[in-house]
Amino acid sequence: MVKPLKILYIIQLAILKNIKSQPILLYINNVNLITMRYFISQLTATAIVAILISHTVMAQSVQTKVPPKGWNSWDSYGMYPTQEAMLANMEVMAKRLKPFGYEYFVIDAGWNKVKDAQGKIITMSLDNYGRYIPNKETFPGGIKAVADRAHALGLKFGIHIMRGISRIAYRKNMPVLGTKYTARDIADTTSLCKWNHDNYGINMKKPGAQQYYDSYIALLVSWGIDFIKADDIAGHPDEIDAVISAIRKTGKPVVLSLSPGGDSRPEYFQTYKQANMLRVTRDVWDDQIGIDRVFTAWKQWSNIDHDGFWLDMDMIPFGHLCLHNPDKNYLTAKPDPNKHGVKQSEHISFFNADQKYTFMAMRALSASPLFMGGDLPTSDDFTFELLTNKEMLACNENGVVGKLVSDHNNIEIWKTPNKNMPQKGWIGIFNRNGEAVTVKLTSTLLGFEGTAVSLQDVWNDKNLGTVSSSAPKEVKINAGGVLFCKYEIK
Repeated sequence: MVKPLKILYIIQLAILKNIKSQPILLYINNVNLITMRYFISQLTATAIVAILISHTVMAQSVQTKVPPKGWNSWDSYGMYPTQEAMLANMEVMAKRLKPFGYEYFVIDAGWNKVKDAQGKIITMSLDNYGRYIPNKETFPGGIKAVADRAHALGLKFGIHIMRGISRIAYRKNMPVLGTKYTARDIADTTSLCKWNHDNYGINMKKPGAQQYYDSYIALLVSWGIDFIKADDIAGHPDEIDAVISAIRKTGKPVVLSLSPGGDSRPEYFQTYKQANMLRVTRDVWDDQIGIDRVFTAWKQWSNIDHDGFWLDMDMIPFGHLCLHNPDKNYLTAKPDPNKHGVKQSEHISFFNADQKYTFMAMRALSASPLFMGGDLPTSDDFTFELLTNKEMLACNENGVVGKLVSDHNNIEIWKTPNKNMPQKGWIGIFNRNGEAVTVKLTSTLLGFEGTAVSLQDVWNDKNLGTVSSSAPKEVKINAGGVLFCKYEIK
């Protein structure tokens, strides 16, 4: 029997090649020979569009109508998540963030690491088929127990994986479940991650390669996984296809997030859009480097605007961070210039208030997924106020990637129209200077040539009135700050 996706693909290919103009014979599943010319010639334009839309919908394992929102363990626990800490964060997420649409609780790397008495990682937990399983000491109830609690709280549960197969499995030549092949048969020992040495890549041309991904993803799904963050994979479209194929075979809707951003390439977009999220930055932390990375990625990728597929600007490094590197003086800790990101000692986010306003305005205007990174039980109320701001969330859930209107003297203006009401939308005037700047706002400067526009300051919930080219308004924007507004064209 011919699979529906196969038929849709053939129809799409036929349309692209203009089969109406000449008869073309195609094999389906190498068995059935059919002539597609007549079939395509009977399709109306509406039917063709419907088929192509159906193919796009079926391409993703699950549709994400708005940018996904949730919490991720990396910024607060690094390689050292524990069942106890995860459950504590989950309870707070369900109480304080779930009412605002935050639903994905994600455990990042480290759930499969085995540590010694001093906390040093010494090995990885594997089953008999080379698939990662949780460390019984840090997750005594297993991942399923954590996923079950998430579901009981009305949340969805996610987990981090690395591309490829364990090097331990390779050394032990462990079998691939349900096949006659082993880890050494499918591993590509030349395909290496630059920053993680757990795995080898998989040669997807080898027999047994797809079966390994099928068995691994099926194992994760059996634990109750709703979301997979696949790391070190953005530069490897063949392995992305393998993970997507494995997810589809489970029959369960699973959101797929692709990382890391440094390896993301526009030429792979057709592969990427089968997933739900694509990291377009390297790791973003609570420093100016992180903010600059987001602006750079936003400029590079802002032409990508595809329903249900979201540009991921990494986690939100607010609140209480790096608890895996304890410091009794964390409340007053300062950045260590010799360390970066996850290697910093325990601290409260180094961002000042203006940087936080800028950070969240960027996320809203770019329709980036919103994943809080700080420890929820011990993070500050201001962080929660920003994460749950009604107008910020409305802009983000509008699902339109904002475009750069103006970039002059380190003042960048980004605009995101309301997809349902073109006269309305949101705009950000970002001061990327190291000092406060006064900006004279006109409708022309804001990209509204020849018309007046009313502005409502989102962060201060203040009506700024109406500006036009003949009636400008001066505003002061702090160093590294933003004027984030809701607008309406008059």
